[in-house]
Amino acid sequence: MSRPTGQDSDTADEAVRGTCDDASVCKRFAVSIGYWKDPYIQYFVRQAKERKAPEINRGYYARVQGVNHLLNAFLKKTECKCQIINLGAGLDTTFWRLKDENILPIKYFEVDFPSIVARKLYNLKFSQPGLHTLLHHRRRPEKREGHGGEAEEIWHGPTVRLPTLLVAECVLVYMTPEQSGSLLKWAACTFPTAMFINYEQVNMADRFGQIMVENLQRRQCNLAGVEACRSLQSQTERLLSNGWESADAWDMIKVYSNLPRADVVRMEKLEFLDEKELLEQLLLHYCISWAAKDSLHLGLAEITF
Repeated sequence: MSRPTGQDSDTADEAVRGTCDDASVCKRFAVSIGYWKDPYIQYFVRQAKERKAPEINRGYYARVQGVNHLLNAFLKKTECKCQIINLGAGLDTTFWRLKDENILPIKYFEVDFPSIVARKLYNLKFSQPGLHTLLHHRRRPEKREGHGGEAEEIWHGPTVRLPTLLVAECVLVYMTPEQSGSLLKWAACTFPTAMFINYEQVNMADRFGQIMVENLQRRQCNLAGVEACRSLQSQTERLLSNGWESADAWDMIKVYSNLPRADVVRMEKLEFLDEKELLEQLLLHYCISWAAKDSLHLGLAEITF
């Protein structure tokens, strides 16, 4: 499938950009009723006008906690002597969480559509209390990039020699298989010591998956990469076939069941869940896949839940 051109391309990109707002609003709502703590999301995301269903909130809880678990494990293995590249970062606030927890990597990058980056920079500049002062910029960042702890480092871009974590949440699925394969191969070939974390749909060949695709198509949002989301096996095969040495993939039901039990018990008390079967269906159709290359023998292949 080729990428749309002209007006069709603009419409498709606009639809994908809209998913950034959808996800961010859902995250802020979940934060507002205590699913997890994020004191920074309020500076970037409006509050939801309507309540979100409990199964949606629990799904986002699993997503955030699952990705954070792997990200934190990478930082621990590398002792924070690394860099993170957040692909399609949107309005994500991970940078400030890491700063608060004193586990920032040497470099931190965010990549997204120019309009989303510009909007985030605007919110940074005019937020209260001025979050931009925490970034220690010594000169104006390039428009195409996000932010990090050292402005001089950001200006020069990622460093190949550093262990590198690439994170993509609901990003690859909007690319054709050729495009996502090229991205994965570029990352594997460029960074000799690296990890890739991918969160997106899975098990999309059944009726529930087809309905998800149809609902997004009605919003002119095409899942161009859905073929790689047929199964957990197709997710790992894509990673391994594009240069990664090890790979694994778990559906979100399995991730959910392996999150710290005490916090899951706390979270489940926040709202009564009537539609347990719907939550299971949602969790079954999303996954986290991850892969590693480890020329420095840091034990990256050992990272799991």
